[in-house]
Amino acid sequence: MRRLWLLLCALVVCAACSEPPQKEIDRAQGAIDAARAAGAERYASETFTAATTALQQAHDAVQQGDYRLALSRALDASEQAQDAARQAADGKARARSEAESAVSTTATGLHQLRSSMKSAEDARVPPAQITPARLAAQRVDAALQEARAKLAKELYLDVVSDLKGVQTQIQAQITTLSEAIKARGGRRRR
Repeated sequence: MRRLWLLLCALVVCAACSEPPQKEIDRAQGAIDAARAAGAERYASETFTAATTALQQAHDAVQQGDYRLALSRALDASEQAQDAARQAADGKARARSEAESAVSTTATGLHQLRSSMKSAEDARVPPAQITPARLAAQRVDAALQEARAKLAKELYLDVVSDLKGVQTQIQAQITTLSEAIKARGGRRRR
């Protein structure tokens, strides 16, 4: 009886591995498609790449007739794709927060720059010294409008990248204007 049971188990295992694991491969492909739709290519690229690589390895194993390896790789691809989808959701939320913060910080900086330009005009700083700040404000305003459009399209990583360093430029112009205002004030007193 024990030999019969072992023989039956061996036949089941051999039968299970005698055909390509198409159902598991299809399931893995579906999980990869879902991860792609969730933005895993952008927000969880390493895990997504691991999933697509594992699926390709499953297809390669089927071509070589190694159905056990194909099954293992298909299951791995499915698991990796599900992980990528979860990571993408987290990464997208984090990127959205960073993008919204970058837009807000830049808008505040632009407001401060415009206020500094107004103060410089009130202090009668020569227009030639205000012009670089005015041009910078125009560039920042254009960048901010583009960033808001990308934010609406959910291109969060692009927004963060596009606005990187803009605040430093704004601060440099504010500092230059402040120095010009101080210099102008010092001349008045004399």
